[in-house]
Amino acid sequence: MSNLETAESPHRLRRVAIEPVSRVEGHGKVTILLDQENRVHQVRLHIVEFRGFEIFIEGRPYWEVPIAVQRLCGICPVSHLLAATKAMDLIAGYGPLTPTAEKLRRLLHYGQIVQSHALHFFHLASPDLLLGFESEVAKRNIMGVAAAFPDLARQGVLTRKFGQEVIRHVAGKRIHGTGVIPGGVNKALSVEDRDSMRGGIDQIVEWSKAAVDLVVELHQTSPEFYKVFGEARANMMALVNSHGAPDYYHGGLRARDADGKPIFDHVDTTTYQSLLQEDVKNWTYMKFPHIRALGAEKGWYRVGPLARVQLCDFMPTPLAEAERKKFVAAGGGKPLHGALMYHWARMVEMLHAAELARELLDDADIVGTDLMADKGSRREEAVGVIEAPRGTLFHHYRVDENDLVTYCNLIVSTTNNNQAMNEAIRAVASRFLSGHEVTEGLLNHIEIAIRAYDPCLSCATHALGQMPLEVDLVDADGALVSRLRKG
Repeated sequence: MSNLETAESPHRLRRVAIEPVSRVEGHGKVTILLDQENRVHQVRLHIVEFRGFEIFIEGRPYWEVPIAVQRLCGICPVSHLLAATKAMDLIAGYGPLTPTAEKLRRLLHYGQIVQSHALHFFHLASPDLLLGFESEVAKRNIMGVAAAFPDLARQGVLTRKFGQEVIRHVAGKRIHGTGVIPGGVNKALSVEDRDSMRGGIDQIVEWSKAAVDLVVELHQTSPEFYKVFGEARANMMALVNSHGAPDYYHGGLRARDADGKPIFDHVDTTTYQSLLQEDVKNWTYMKFPHIRALGAEKGWYRVGPLARVQLCDFMPTPLAEAERKKFVAAGGGKPLHGALMYHWARMVEMLHAAELARELLDDADIVGTDLMADKGSRREEAVGVIEAPRGTLFHHYRVDENDLVTYCNLIVSTTNNNQAMNEAIRAVASRFLSGHEVTEGLLNHIEIAIRAYDPCLSCATHALGQMPLEVDLVDADGALVSRLRKG
């Protein structure tokens, strides 16, 4: 839904609001300021819901945290479960995980990546890519895709379902499972459940490869358009392992600039606060992180598939590595920064996660019964970091002598991408809206740029300082009686 308003200002600017942004998780809006000739003066992505998990988790026993923070989201709860539990492994004093426990956590994580990437591409993004950016709005949705491309829609639904079944088998439920606990996991994977997943994984790998082929085919219809749409030259950050391969569960932080030159590499995630700074702006509940050494103006960055595929040296599964090389070649040796390139990178990752899951299902340890690590000295502070489907996710906690949480800081994937998303929609607005009559189809271009990042707005709604509040009192006829503002 979009609405057009005329703003009374000295510059006679009109305010166009896209509210809410559709086909994303959570609630957000975009405001665009236009002059009399429809030239764009300002574009902003506002996050208009407030969750506040960082505050209300304080005072809770630390063992409640992994289950509680999952409630941030129904799409990526596994990400928060794993990141929080990695921190609580250390808080509770556990040593290295057993091979079975770590592999089950990784299998759970790869299942989530498959289901999340499939959900995003087939349900949320494909209506624009397959039906057209300005196609009939009533049909520009998953039902329209199912009508026009029934086999493709079926594959998308079943691919996501498989990922959810992996989550159910490992965590106990498809959403908000309880199978991961500080120190390991609380149930072994049965041979029957392993065989059930192994029986379907080859098909998922095949469909994931077909999804990559589809995205490549779409890009080839207009290569330059796909490369530059929503282009925002940004620094990039992700986790890599000691060999330079992507590691979605564990690893060191690597960052490179927009030209691919190193900023830092293999940095211990526990030192993230010395690397990153979070800023606050008064028009959104989402914070703005940047690399401290570069400052706010030059230090903002992007995370997620577009960063990970270009930051890693290789992918350790054969099909995904072949596709990664094709992706990198498309940039001619330079990083790609167009928003639509996310879809190609995302499908390469879905293929990679499916291959990694297949390897684990063939590993004898996956049905082992040694599930808990040895226990040692308890800690008062810990950081857990993983690569969520949408990008790097930080969970940082402090716990007192009574086992109660005294500090919680979350930097979620979408928050890391905040400035990049704002820059992408500014680029789209300047190119497609400026000087043109505003239509629903043109406004959808803005939403497409946002959707490419697959934002999870519910996860990202945290703020420092006072929460702004505005209350209007109106009478029975709708006339404004009084207005109160706070913050």
